[in-house]
Amino acid sequence: MVDPVKLEHFRNLVSLSVADGKIEEVEKRSLTRIATSLGIPGDRLQVMLSHAHEYIYLVPQNTKDREKQLQEMIDIALVDGDFARSERELIKSIAHKLGFTHTEAEAIIDGYVARRA
Repeated sequence: MVDPVKLEHFRNLVSLSVADGKIEEVEKRSLTRIATSLGIPGDRLQVMLSHAHEYIYLVPQNTKDREKQLQEMIDIALVDGDFARSERELIKSIAHKLGFTHTEAEAIIDGYVARRA
């Protein structure tokens, strides 16, 4: 059985991947890789992808790894080579809900994006 916290986090990644209105093929590959590493079966992944537009980003209850969660969200947003404004806005919104100030969120996002460039 898949850890419910990890499943919720993955569902959040699916929600983020469709924030720009579509899931690119490279995003699907990345989500598949992450799902496999989390032990999420392929059929469940396909159902999640087919319902991605219906998901609302669920704020994790556990903020212990909040910066890591933000970095994973940025990774999935950047996997298609396009950091869409809607993806960035969603990440900033979630960062604020995780307890980061808007300034801290911008700094984390900008710093992580710069390191990846």
